[in-house]
Amino acid sequence: MTAAPDPRSRSLFRHPDFVKLWSAETISQFGTQVTLLALPIIAATTLNVTPFEFGLLSTIEFLPFILLSLPAGVWVDRLRRRPILIAGDLIRAAALVSIPIALTIWQLYIVGFINGCATVFFDVAYQSYLPSLVDRDKIVDGNAKLETSRSAAQITGPGVAGVIIGAVTAPFAIAVDALSFVVSALFMFAIRRHEAAPEPRLNERGERPSMRSEITEGLRYVGGHRLLRSIAATTGLSNFFNNILYAILILYLVRELSVTPQLLGLAFSLGAVGFLVGALIANRLATRFGVGPTIVLAVMVSGPAELLIPIASPDLAVPFVTASVFLGGIGNVVYNINQVSLRQAITPERMQGRMNATMRFIVWGTIPVGATLGGALGGVIGLHETIWIGAIGGIFVFLPVFFSPVRHLRTIPASDAEEPAA
Repeated sequence: MTAAPDPRSRSLFRHPDFVKLWSAETISQFGTQVTLLALPIIAATTLNVTPFEFGLLSTIEFLPFILLSLPAGVWVDRLRRRPILIAGDLIRAAALVSIPIALTIWQLYIVGFINGCATVFFDVAYQSYLPSLVDRDKIVDGNAKLETSRSAAQITGPGVAGVIIGAVTAPFAIAVDALSFVVSALFMFAIRRHEAAPEPRLNERGERPSMRSEITEGLRYVGGHRLLRSIAATTGLSNFFNNILYAILILYLVRELSVTPQLLGLAFSLGAVGFLVGALIANRLATRFGVGPTIVLAVMVSGPAELLIPIASPDLAVPFVTASVFLGGIGNVVYNINQVSLRQAITPERMQGRMNATMRFIVWGTIPVGATLGGALGGVIGLHETIWIGAIGGIFVFLPVFFSPVRHLRTIPASDAEEPAA
């Protein structure tokens, strides 16, 4: 009797477990757009908070990504990933449901922090789960489909969110996001592929290693891996210079180029189409040119695209910003889909959680540094000059991956092909 083909080898559209994962993420991404718009509206209008209290909300939401990313990687490697995904969805749903019940700024802080904590664990487990669900040659395609949903949500979600908020008010609109997390959890729960429990990792004394030693192992793994460390350097530098520029971009466009809020919204909405285009072509480019050259070329496109902003005159600000966001969106999404897929494929199963957590800790750690520096420079040397610094710095962020083995990769190597030296 001929054995049934492994469902992982078929088209991902016919892969029932991947379709459930994809459906869960799509629904959750669209629901999240409601909260991204509703929470600031609640703080600014319903609660009438001060500028300091308003800024503190974003800081508190981001804090778990700095504090918990590395420990989350250890736990994701110690436990099954799917239950972590389900728990992350349900915790976020429960936190959001509480908002219409007792509305205070302190409640928003608590909900923001809880959501951030759950999201840290969810995101690390999510990136670590995909390689165990689909075959290696489907990872790029899988990440591209997931990124397509995220891009579509970013483009159309804010408009839908605005309609919902206008219809039922911001506090109750957040219940839509809570419901989306519940539905996402149900799709995750319906995944049938068995996930074996990770083998306990023991040291030479037969004991489970400490949290600190496992975090250190993850840091050493990424730092000692020729492919991963170059990707971390390029992504971290890109986030650093991007945030120097974007920290003051809206202030620059409004104050120095006199762009109206309506035209700003139009420019960013039209430019965001680039994210969807990038998601649709990422797999094709990797197949045509090779995964390594695609990674390098993508970041070489996204960096220089930001030069369109400082060279724009007031009359050309809107089309130049639109073009910059569009080209940058294509480059960033093509880069991210392929570099994340490469990371997932080359990393041994036992290290997936710590690798993803370490990468996130490194590349996201540059975000607040760049944003803080951008704001400080904008006040000292001027907004236009600071925009130039961010844009010029972005030109050179491709260098770490260009001068590394990444540039020569035609296909994704096996997981044991690039183990760090002892």
